[in-house]
Order: sequence, then structure tokens, then C-alpha cells
Amino acid sequence: MQIGVDVQRAVENKRIFVVDDDEVSGIALQFMLADDNETHLFGRLDAALDKGSAWPPHLVLLGIGLCAGDAAGVIGTIKNHLAGVKILLVCDSADASGIQVLRNWGADGILIRPLDLAAVRRKVDAQLGRRTSLSIPLVVR
Repeated sequence: MQIGVDVQRAVENKRIFVVDDDEVSGIALQFMLADDNETHLFGRLDAALDKGSAWPPHLVLLGIGLCAGDAAGVIGTIKNHLAGVKILLVCDSADASGIQVLRNWGADGILIRPLDLAAVRRKVDAQLGRRTSLSIPLVVR
């Protein structure tokens, strides 16, 4: 099922790796992005890096759970193996401990759970260099 697909984006073939140990979050992200992008889901970083050596992604959505303990090493490993890739962190809160450290080591942005289809697509499109439409939420009282 395709939801709000822009034909130009569907044929553009941007590759996204969703690397998350939270299976529910990973599957949700894959579903949200699969219509406009070539999206691959991985539960482990080493599997993503192996696939990335042959088919490098344009963007990595990295679950914060995979960064526990060695955050700088995880971001550094991704940047070393997948040169030029953008990284978005998937986390529960913008205030989560270590987010700023990860941003300092090279993460390009964050996606905050709960995941919203429009917000996820907008952030992903911005990281991929696609034009994004301006949306101003309206509050009806």
C-alpha cells in the first residue's frame, strides 16, 4: 500500500538503512519510508555495515539502544565504513542522555518516538536533500 507517494521520489532510489534493536520501531520506520525509498531493516550494526559495503546507503536511521556503552565508537564506525552517510538517531526523548554526545560525534539529527508518518518523512527528506513542504499545524478551539 502506498500512502501519499510522490512519483519523482519513488523512482529516485535513495537507499535508507534502519538499524534498530527495537523491532517494533524498526518495522514502523521501514513501513513509513518504503514507498518513497529503498528501505532495509537491520537488528545489528555489523549486518548493516556488511550490506553497506556493497550497497552504500544515503541515510542511516540508528536506534539509540545500539549506542549504549560505546556511543562514540558506534557513530565513528558507521562514518568510517559508510563515508558520507547521514545519520538520524531514533530515540524516546530529545533530552535522552548521550544525544548531544552522539550529535558531537557526527549524528545529523534525531527522530523522537512516538513516530509520526509526516514528521518522519519530512526529516528523512530533509537529510536526503529533498525539498520539503512547510507545514504549520493549526489548532482548532
